[in-house]
Amino acid sequence: MGLFDTHAHLYDKAFDRDRDEVIQRLRKTLDYVVIPSEDLATSRKSLALAEKYDFLYCAVGIHPQETGEASEEILKEIGDLVQSSPKVKAIGEIGLDYHYLYSDKETQKTWFGRQIELAKDLDLPFLIHDREAHGDTLSILKEHRGSAMRGILHCYSGSAEMAQEFMKLGFYISFAGPVVFPRSTRLKEAAASVPLDRLLIETDSPYLTPPPNRGKRNDPSNVIYVAEELARIKGIPVEELIEITKKNGMAIYGIE
Repeated sequence: MGLFDTHAHLYDKAFDRDRDEVIQRLRKTLDYVVIPSEDLATSRKSLALAEKYDFLYCAVGIHPQETGEASEEILKEIGDLVQSSPKVKAIGEIGLDYHYLYSDKETQKTWFGRQIELAKDLDLPFLIHDREAHGDTLSILKEHRGSAMRGILHCYSGSAEMAQEFMKLGFYISFAGPVVFPRSTRLKEAAASVPLDRLLIETDSPYLTPPPNRGKRNDPSNVIYVAEELARIKGIPVEELIEITKKNGMAIYGIE
């Protein structure tokens, strides 16, 4: 069908009982899936899955909630994973999360910046986790701007106005299950404002399951519902939306 789920945590324990079965089923409806990581251990798991299945790729990095355990040694090992395999297509997910503050804000900012520079050094895009931290996220991106800087605002949750600021820096905007929720008016307005050539779709599996499967474990097959909602918002056939977001995903991740 051409679907590309640009962000799904297939290593998550939610898939432990039937992971291979799920992945084999996905092959029938999806062309590509990218598996992001949260720390060194999940980076290794993501890469192992990507190397096992031809249509899976991965990103490696330290999630903002895990930055309290970060170190230069760990960052070097993450860089080594990139060098070890062509299946690593990005650094991530990285960024800021001010909702839970498992790591304090300054620690998060430090490691966000360090990983942006790692991505630039390796000439890779990076995946941004931005939860309740839109202003600081934008500020840090501006501090590190440069010709090699590129990436994705994953599971976008900001305003239409903020999306424009991120796109001015060259970023793609990715929408997940919440854009399908009936009451997500502000998010639908943001999606309407993003031009088709900057739009991506994802599930963030196993989280944020969209209707009509709310309450169940999310998996990449549900990315079709995100595609359908964005096609409705954009007023184009869903097949066209799927093809455009697939091409965008291949472009930013460097998949030929």
